[in-house]
Order: sequence, then C-alpha cells, then structure tokens
Amino acid sequence: MSTLTHTLSEQETIRRQKLEEIRRLGIDPYPAEMFPVNVTAADIHENYERDKTNYKDISIAGRLREIRIMGNASFARLQDASGSIQIYLRRDDLCPGEDKTLYNTVFKKLIDLGDIIGVRGYVFTTQVGEISIHVTEFKLLCKSLRPLPVVKTDASGEAHDAVSDPEFRYRQRYADLVINPAVKEAFIKRTKMVNTIRDHLNDLGLLEVDTPVLQSIPGGAAARPFATHHNALDIPFYMRIANELYLKRLIVGGFDGVYEFSRNFRNEGMDRTHNPEFTVLEFYVAYKDYEWMMNVTEVMFEKIALALHGTTDVQVGDKTISFAAPFKRITIYDAIKEHTGVDVSQMNEDQLRDACNSLHVHVDKTMGHGKLVDALFGEKCEGNYIQPTFIIDYPVEMSPLTKKHRSKAGLVERFELMVNGKELANAYSELNDPIDQRERFEEQVKLKERGDDEAMFIDYDFLRALEYGMPPTAGIGIGIDRLAMTMLNQPSIQDVLFFPQMRPEKQ
Repeated sequence: MSTLTHTLSEQETIRRQKLEEIRRLGIDPYPAEMFPVNVTAADIHENYERDKTNYKDISIAGRLREIRIMGNASFARLQDASGSIQIYLRRDDLCPGEDKTLYNTVFKKLIDLGDIIGVRGYVFTTQVGEISIHVTEFKLLCKSLRPLPVVKTDASGEAHDAVSDPEFRYRQRYADLVINPAVKEAFIKRTKMVNTIRDHLNDLGLLEVDTPVLQSIPGGAAARPFATHHNALDIPFYMRIANELYLKRLIVGGFDGVYEFSRNFRNEGMDRTHNPEFTVLEFYVAYKDYEWMMNVTEVMFEKIALALHGTTDVQVGDKTISFAAPFKRITIYDAIKEHTGVDVSQMNEDQLRDACNSLHVHVDKTMGHGKLVDALFGEKCEGNYIQPTFIIDYPVEMSPLTKKHRSKAGLVERFELMVNGKELANAYSELNDPIDQRERFEEQVKLKERGDDEAMFIDYDFLRALEYGMPPTAGIGIGIDRLAMTMLNQPSIQDVLFFPQMRPEKQ
C-alpha cells in the first residue's frame, strides 16, 4: 500500500508557508473560474513571424519552469502542453498604480518553479532574437507544493541532465512528463500510431466494438488469468486474457468485420517486454484467410512507419528495420531447421523432448508437443528475426483455435510476425468447425490435468455459437505496447505505458 504521508522537506515546508501568505493577501491560490487561453507556445513560435498582428493581445497558461528575477523586471519560462516560451514581466506594467504588491511580493517572493500561472500580454522579439511574451497581467492558477526535479537545458531548450531514475519516472509519471519532454512526445506518437491503425481498419470497413473485461471463462489465449469473485452472482470471475472468442461471436452474429483495442490481463511475469496489464488489438474479417491477413498486416505496419517517421526505415537501438512491404515468410519447422540444423517436422512428443534436451532447451513433463515446439523456436530461433518476418504453418497442438492447414497434414494456418527478435502479431485462419473445436478444447483440458496452468478452459457457449455457423474468417492479435516499443525505439515496455505496474512504495 502506498504511503499517503511523508516528512516534509525544507522546500515543501517553505512552499506551504508561501501558500498561507498568498491566502493572507486575499489571493485564491486555486481559483475556480476559467482562464481564457487563446494561444499556445507552439502556435506563437510557428506563426508569429509570419503574421505579427494576431499576437497583440494573447492569453496563455502553463507551468513556470524557469525564473530570473532582475530587480524591477524579470524573465521566466512558461511551459504549456505544446512546448515552452519565454515571458517578460515588468513591475510597472503589472502594477501601474502605487500598490506594487503583485510584483514585489507575490511574483518575486511567493511564486515558485512549478507553479501554474495564466498571463495576458503581447508577443515581441527580444534584442537577442528570442520570441517572448511581454506580460501585462498575470494570475496564479495553482500553487505547487512539491518542487519538481531540476533539469538543466541549453539555449535551444535541449535537456542535458534529464531525470533517468526509473523508480521516479515510472512511479511519478505525472512529474516525469513535466520534466522530460521526450517522454511526452513518445506518448503522443503512440496515440498517432493507434489512430493510424484505427483509420486503416475503418477504411477496410471494419466496425470498432467493445467486449467484456470480466469473464466467467477466460478464453482466447493460453495464459494464467487474474481471478476475482462476482458478489452479485456468487461465482468466480476472471479478468480478460483475450477478447478473441467474443469477437468471433460477433462474426457468427452477422458482422463481416470487427475490431477492438482491448485491455488484457495476464497473471504472469514482469520484465522489459511484459506487463500484467497490456493493450492488444484484435480484428476478425469474414470470408478471408491468413494469407489475406498477412497482406493486410504488412501494409498496415508500413503505413504506421510512414505516419510516425516519414519513412519505412525505423531505427530500433543500433538496428535499422525496414517495414517496406512485402515481408519475408518462412514456416516454423524450416525456421527451427535453419537455426538448429535439426528437422523436427516428423518427430513425436518423446523425440521432440529429446531434441530439446540435446539442444539445451529447458523443458518439463507438463509440456506437450505444441509447447515443446514453441520452446524450441523461442530459445533457438525467435531472436534471429530482426527484419519483419512472418513465421507460418504451426503444428496443430500449438494452436487450438486455428483451422487445419488446407494441404499440410498436422499443421494449421497460422502466422506470427517477428520483428527485432520479438513477436508482434499472432494470426489465424480461424477454426469454424464446432466438432473439431470441441476436440481441441478437450485436448487443452488434458494438458491442464498434466499441470499446464496456461492451457485453455472449455467455453461451452462459444462452442454453441460455432454450432450456429461461423463463416470462414481471418483473425489477428497485435500487441500494441510491443509495437509501440519498436516503432518509437523504446527499450522497455514501461517506457510506452503511462502507468506500468510497480511494487507498492515502502512505508
């Protein structure tokens, strides 16, 4: 449980004393009335030189990030949502009468870095050529009681000692966003990425939908769920691990194409690429197959790269990854053979376990044929696929929701998209044979009985839906957080989540 109180630092104590002094002067440090903002810092920087007439009476608000008191005049830097701009305050402009309290006492002595203020005035260019605001009125909008970490910047505004401590940055993201502009830019680009995807799917004629987060059967993936209890129904419920089975129900119901950006929850490990709460895009389109889905996916990824970077080449760490379509395609068995020299395509479970052991891939007795192949590929192959590559045609045991391959016995029509050594997407020609699906679920139950706590539950209502008939369908799941890591060149999933899970603060 997070601590709600702490011993005040000297600076925090002084700020509280200033707060009381402001109130004694009759100034509300947290006023209720709206402040009429009519311009942003970015707008001024971009357009002032082109048309100076529009900036003779401006009103702007933001957080003070720098203050330089110079006697009866001062310079400060105001930061709003769009960027920052220099402001110039002169005592006699702010206090034209005899009473100079607003400048001499309030601004010079009681205002701190981090305070949020609103100013009115006009834009001008200083003698050194910096576009600035000459302030004629200023109003305190919010007194900050906790000082922000100080980040030094050069004349261009570039930070040279930005706070990098992850404990601070991830736990106090609100402060991180204020002091590290590049962090805010990454999240803006994440939203642009999601909007690009949404536009692409809307152009395909798909319908955006919502499906339940609380489910009585956690279906659609092999994962360990979070369990809870539904008091009104007095039964166990689970947080969603995937939305696949609900979206397929909608295909049964007559929608030709549906998609959802869903928050999913898996009660598993945490590392640089996994967070227990994460975002997945899934979409399903009737009368299509996994070949069609590969074509659509590579075009979509190409569009994302162009939207974010203006090029299909994306820098990820020390690598340049090309998202120009088409992407390479290789079967999972050929990938294993390519990177281990071992052909496992005809091996039974015992032979496959022996092969894993001989290649020093850790396995245990709970793992069936599908998990053994998965472990072998993950350990020996996955990290080698840096450029976008579709790994296709998986063994049937790995894919209980996937249609059997039209021409290759023992395989299913499935692909995973590998980029920079990680899976970014998983897609199928969806299984729509209800008898086959029931048998696959029953095999999952046997795996669960062997100790595999990630094996799927049987969703009898989903089987009932399939019995009404689901048209041939292509479906895909894309990890939005991992995709953001790749497209935005962020090394950790925590850097693309506003509020990643963390251990509680120590009391």
